[in-house]
Order: sequence, then structure tokens, then C-alpha cells
Amino acid sequence: MKKTFSTSWKSSKKPRKQRKYGVNAPLHIKGKFLHATLSKELRKKYGKRSFRVKKGDKVKVMRGNFRKKEGTIEKVDIKKGVVNISKIETEKKEGSKTPRPIRPSNTMIIELNIDDKKRKEKLERK
Repeated sequence: MKKTFSTSWKSSKKPRKQRKYGVNAPLHIKGKFLHATLSKELRKKYGKRSFRVKKGDKVKVMRGNFRKKEGTIEKVDIKKGVVNISKIETEKKEGSKTPRPIRPSNTMIIELNIDDKKRKEKLERK
């Protein structure tokens, strides 16, 4: 299999090819995988179903061991496609705590961080 990214690739039913597409994708496409659903109030307000997560957004975890927990996003890792959320940590054997990476698709945005001018304009356009 080729390791380079193909722009002509449309879709495949095979999970292996879907994973390969995500792993080999360039950063501007990997960034599109970092969308999370908006809460019902935000959906009504902005007329959008999902939005890209950003540092400072308040989110609620919807899947996994940390379901129903809320926190703010501390770090967005575009290469790995995960986010680190405050108050969501795992404890190591020696007792120290490390942030638990969570996929943005498993979260719901409760409150948007509108410090960025471009983001604010994008939301107001809708």
C-alpha cells in the first residue's frame, strides 16, 4: 500500500483504508476531524450542528469512562486528533496524574471561546 496521501480518494467501506486516510492526511485535513457537536442552545443560536474545538471551549464528555464530566479544553493535538480536558486525568501507578486524551467526536461543546476575531466573525455570519 502507498504511504503517501491521495487527494483523489473518495471513500471506502474498509476500516483499514479509512484509518490509513486519517493517519496519512495532511494537517489542514486532519484539522477537519476535530469537530464536536454543539449543545441544543448553541445549535439554535448559531444555526450549526457542529464546530471545531479550540483551546478554552467548555465541553462535556459524552462517551467513555468520563461520560457526563465537564471541563475546559487545555490542549488540542492536531496530529493525534485528540484534546486534553481539564479535570479529566488518569492516575499512574506512582501516584502522579496525567491528562487523558479524548477524541473531539466524543464531546459536546457547551460554551464557545470567542476570543478569536476570525471565529467570532464565522459564527456571526450564520
